Amino acid sequence: HTAEGNHEGPVLSFKGLENRVYYMLENGGATYKNYSGCGNTLNGNHPIVRELIFNCLRHWVHNYHIDGFRFDLASILSRDREGHLVPNPPVVETISEDPLLADTKIIAEAWDAAGAYQVGTFGQLRWAEWNGRYRDDIRRYWRCDPHMNGALATRLAGSSDLYQPGGRRPYHSINFITSHDGFTLNDLVSYDHKHNEANGEDNRDGENNNYSHNYGVEGPTRRKSVEMIRQRQIKNFLASLLLSQGAPMLVAGDECRRTQRGNNNAYCQDNAISWFDWRLPKKHESIRRFAQALIAFRKAEPTVRQTNFLSGQPARSGGLPDVSWYNAAGKPVDWEQGDPSLVCLLAALPRIDHDAPPNHHVLMICHAGIQPRDFTLPPVARTIRWRTFLDTAATSPNDVYPELDGPPLPSNGVVHVESRSMVCFVAPDTW
Repeated sequence: HTAEGNHEGPVLSFKGLENRVYYMLENGGATYKNYSGCGNTLNGNHPIVRELIFNCLRHWVHNYHIDGFRFDLASILSRDREGHLVPNPPVVETISEDPLLADTKIIAEAWDAAGAYQVGTFGQLRWAEWNGRYRDDIRRYWRCDPHMNGALATRLAGSSDLYQPGGRRPYHSINFITSHDGFTLNDLVSYDHKHNEANGEDNRDGENNNYSHNYGVEGPTRRKSVEMIRQRQIKNFLASLLLSQGAPMLVAGDECRRTQRGNNNAYCQDNAISWFDWRLPKKHESIRRFAQALIAFRKAEPTVRQTNFLSGQPARSGGLPDVSWYNAAGKPVDWEQGDPSLVCLLAALPRIDHDAPPNHHVLMICHAGIQPRDFTLPPVARTIRWRTFLDTAATSPNDVYPELDGPPLPSNGVVHVESRSMVCFVAPDTW
């Protein structure tokens, strides 16, 4: 879409050049199709508009060395001139195949404001996608919505349900909890409802279904019990995101609890609502440290960023399955039970270079329940010498061990896990 809005909007450029070419029109050309939610829709598959898009992309890459593009409401590009969704839309295909864009990342927000939803099916193998299912499922799991442990497992493992049938890989999934649209991570755990009154639309704008929770107080609070849960939940989200297969996307400021005061549609705010408060990194140093350690671990550990989907089979003869799922009793998960707890055991990815440092087995215990719980490890995990990597219920600096030198797992194989928390252990592969 453009800034020219609907039929009542200003004439700035394309309306005056050739309205019927650049926009999708209806009612005999009197009004604009509004698949964007912003008043108009660019006619992306018209040859002239398509060429404009290509020239812009090429210009930005060639002259400004832009590394990649994220296409807002990209499903609009899957619509023909009449607004119908079509297979193999020309503009999407040509962006995929343009040699000048061959080394450029291209990411789709694979839906639009008119109901198109193409997550898992957008474009070709060159396109990665914002995984909206990941965002919603991880939010719902940690909010302790019922029957979400199966969805949690699927998202932690790279969303094979969405991407494997089309021949894609885990890295085609752009995993995220928050984005520039919607709540910040701090606000996700601080508000039950959006607060967009300052936008001047009587709080009608912005997403209503946020899967958020305020944990007892709407907005800022000095109540220590509420702040403790919020801090813990932020760490749960960060740990889930950065230990999931796929490509993580973290919004700047979420690592230090940036807030928009409950506004989940702050595009029109150029004031303290949307500005970055540079006092926050120091104020929330413990969260920033936690995020830094997770990012460093992910960068160093190929086990949590694999290029192939997990199968549940050993990666080598006699080895552990690449992924195993257990309940709190150490038994294989019964996915029909709807338990708010889940244990994930990732086998270390085999080393290609045997002179390199060993990769690590990773044991994640996720517990969204509102009461503490004891977890008994499965027999296969008890033979491994585990060290604590993180515990989201612990206070800094004992919530994460960047050097992977945390306390050993209890010798009896029983781990006490606090409510609404995640514990992760690691162990070097001695194979």
